[in-house]
Amino acid sequence: MRVITGTARGRRLKELEGLETRPTTDRVKEGIFNSIQFDIEGRRVLDLFAGTGQLGIEALSRGAASAVFVEQRRQAAALVRENLKLTGFSDRARVVNGEALGFLACARERFEVVFLDPPYGSGLLAAAVEAICRFDILSNHGIIICESPIEEDAPAVKPPYVQRRVYRYGKTKVTVCCREEGQGE
Repeated sequence: MRVITGTARGRRLKELEGLETRPTTDRVKEGIFNSIQFDIEGRRVLDLFAGTGQLGIEALSRGAASAVFVEQRRQAAALVRENLKLTGFSDRARVVNGEALGFLACARERFEVVFLDPPYGSGLLAAAVEAICRFDILSNHGIIICESPIEEDAPAVKPPYVQRRVYRYGKTKVTVCCREEGQGE
């Protein structure tokens, strides 16, 4: 697993042993960032269900202003901190060792890009999207990137949120939702 492009291009990131963490493949990650390449620079990013932190780190490498990484497992949160140190992004990042839905309920800031890659089949994707919409933590023109297995339904959103596009990469589906300008803010 490596950073694809930007200031940390080519840096290898550490991974956790075992099957609890399912890192996004380079192919899927490249597809995600190609679809949002003009929506990253200078933006505030939230990497919910961070795992190794690779999506938020990729965003920082591509010029995101800052990133918050939320990971429930203590060992994974420590690994995110290590990967941030390896890539030199610790000063632009905050790692929260806590439960994702609890973080959303208490969030006091807005983000322009949110990455959601929860454990497959957990029901957490739909719950996280619903919480993001309910607590309205996405700025206007903000984007939610949802990664799920191909057979899982895309998460439902309500105005001012809309589903923009769905991409398929083998057994993985990426749904891009956004908050429309001028709605509810």
